[in-house]
Amino acid sequence: MSYDPDQAPLATAGLFGLPFTPEEAQLVIVPVPWDATTSYRAGTANGPAAIRAASHQLDLYDVEFGEAWRAGIAMLDIADDIAAWNHDAREDAEPIIAVGGRIDDADAELQHLLARVNTASERLDRRVYAEVDALLAKGKLVGIVGGDHSVPFGAIERHAQDGAFGILHIDAHADLRDAYEGFVGSHASIMRNVMTRVPGVTKLVQVGIRDLAKSEADFIAASNGRIVTHFDQKLAEQKLDGRSWRAICDDIVASLPPRVYVSFDIDGLDPQLCPHTGTPVPGGLSFQEACMLLRQLVAHGRRIIGFDLNEVAPGPDGDEWDANVGARILYKLCGWTLASRRG
Repeated sequence: MSYDPDQAPLATAGLFGLPFTPEEAQLVIVPVPWDATTSYRAGTANGPAAIRAASHQLDLYDVEFGEAWRAGIAMLDIADDIAAWNHDAREDAEPIIAVGGRIDDADAELQHLLARVNTASERLDRRVYAEVDALLAKGKLVGIVGGDHSVPFGAIERHAQDGAFGILHIDAHADLRDAYEGFVGSHASIMRNVMTRVPGVTKLVQVGIRDLAKSEADFIAASNGRIVTHFDQKLAEQKLDGRSWRAICDDIVASLPPRVYVSFDIDGLDPQLCPHTGTPVPGGLSFQEACMLLRQLVAHGRRIIGFDLNEVAPGPDGDEWDANVGARILYKLCGWTLASRRG
């Protein structure tokens, strides 16, 4: 290959400035521009395009996993029809969000809009499932880039057809709400939907959680150990008491089975790294802590079968900081996924 990663990429180059087509790449990213049910502030539907643009600023040699790019990494084109679905569903959702999902049974108009949004979310799930299914059939590794955190449901459901696995879930939120604001496919319900509808997920290990409802805490307690939640406050206390982050990561990974899917909500990081995400929360992981967690996952022999990265939103006036951080997290996810397949 004549490609030189030390040269500045062309503006027309693919993800990370790479020359690979999806047919040539070993790992393919599926962009999903969707944030129909985001309850605080929208904008994450623009995440895939912003990450792709910012990814051209990365240097592709990584001191931890070397030249992962050589395996081939590519992103599919952003689908105009999904963007159009999102636009329409977001318009339908906004009146419902404005009343906090408190819809009177007699309010036929809001009931109608809610049904439309839920139907649109189901259609999106089927579309993502089909995209992932087609790529897996070709022997590809697959990552999802949203969009809000509801988008990977179809991908997780499809991976479960190939055998049981656990999920490493990095997030500020537990995402275990039951049809939040009435939206069955809410970003706040993704892990509830996974745990109630995808029995192939045998373990959910959550990291960085610092915002949750009592009902979510009850759902965790009732899971009989199927859900293990590492709350941000407790992680911080361990670090303040002098425990190393490496030892904490080892404990986190110990709960996971051999096959792992990584679901990464960018708001799991310190919000200084993602100030424009849909629902920022104080606290969270540093960039280096997130990277070590992924490294220790692979160091302990876990195989990453797939992943998603969600809730990256570009800032106003072309601010690329969030996308810059998102692109680097995405490259780490790609690199460690490929590294976990070696040997």
